[in-house]
Amino acid sequence: MLLLTIVAGLAVVTTLLILFAPYIRKYASGGVCTSTSRLDGKTVLITGANTGIGKETARDLTMRGARVIMACRDVEKGEEAAASIRAADPKAQLEVRRLDLADTCSIRAFAKEFLRDFDHLHILINNAGVMMCPYTKTADGFEMHIGVNHLGHFLLTYLLIGLLKRSAPARIVVVSSLAHYFGWIRFHDLHSQGSYNGGLAYCQSKVANLLFARELAQRLKGTNVTVNALHPGTVNSDLTRHSTLMMIFMSLFSIFIKTPREGAQTTIYCAVAEELHSVSGKYFSDCAPASVAPQGRNDQTAKRLWDVSCELLGIEWE
Repeated sequence: MLLLTIVAGLAVVTTLLILFAPYIRKYASGGVCTSTSRLDGKTVLITGANTGIGKETARDLTMRGARVIMACRDVEKGEEAAASIRAADPKAQLEVRRLDLADTCSIRAFAKEFLRDFDHLHILINNAGVMMCPYTKTADGFEMHIGVNHLGHFLLTYLLIGLLKRSAPARIVVVSSLAHYFGWIRFHDLHSQGSYNGGLAYCQSKVANLLFARELAQRLKGTNVTVNALHPGTVNSDLTRHSTLMMIFMSLFSIFIKTPREGAQTTIYCAVAEELHSVSGKYFSDCAPASVAPQGRNDQTAKRLWDVSCELLGIEWE
């Protein structure tokens, strides 16, 4: 009897999912960027643009006329992504360059070449990231999540900030996550040497993204360079490749999960929406303002993280 009840219940649930699938998908897909802004003559740099929401962001912005530089650790995969975008839009202006955010030497080399070859940078999208990977360190000895997701982008932005200011009006877009609600900055063990949990390390890095955007926005007041952060949503992408459990979850509940194109909408919104031309230091989700956890809007913590980051990277950023 119990078995029949379970089977009947599953049958009902399955039937309901099938019947309401179109409505579920519409809700799960989230907000859509409706801006028709053109980016002709604009230069855009996107990190991690070879896959997922980075690739879809590159696809959209090239269709708007932008010249997009796809900064990727794996150049071969980057070229494959660029080729697929060009196949759909032969006029797409794309260039792939190598950037390994887990190596400050690579970041400095990339920035040096970029500054040599480009006179302008109008939009910087700090998109690349790692999630729930086994405990590993970057080439400079930083824990991988905080090293790539935060410190790597911190250094890249520092090296390119002068060009962004000279190209103003310009925008910096930081891809964070709702996961910041479950994280905090562990100054006593920033690199998780005392204890390590991949999920918590990822959450810490996403809080760091928000605090970086918040503090940078304050420091850039009056420069006509804006900084905003965002949550792309739960997206079915390569970001979950280090977690078998997450990959299974994505497969089983795909109807509730955003596609990379859907996940890219808020990034695109922050990059192009006319109404955000003077908005800075904010956080968005589904192309609309979103709430930030207390640990993500603490100015004292933001300033302390800024100082610690500069010390770790050996830079002075006024």
